[in-house]
Amino acid sequence: MDIDWAALGEVFGVSLVMTVALVGLFTVGIVGLSPKTDPDGPEGAAATETAPSALARTGAYVCFTLCAAAVAYGIYLIVK
Repeated sequence: MDIDWAALGEVFGVSLVMTVALVGLFTVGIVGLSPKTDPDGPEGAAATETAPSALARTGAYVCFTLCAAAVAYGIYLIVK
């Protein structure tokens, strides 16, 4: 039995890059949907939270869609 080390290294490299990319995209999506805290308020007052802007929500949804597409493509490659 021979092991194709080049192919094994290629699979490892692609898996590592895609894992980091998907986690990064998902993180950007979570940050885009999280409420923003405004610490510049009256002294002694609690910080106020504001809802994310429409652009931030749209970007977050795009990130989540790209994550779902990458997962669906991976499942497609496995089943194929």
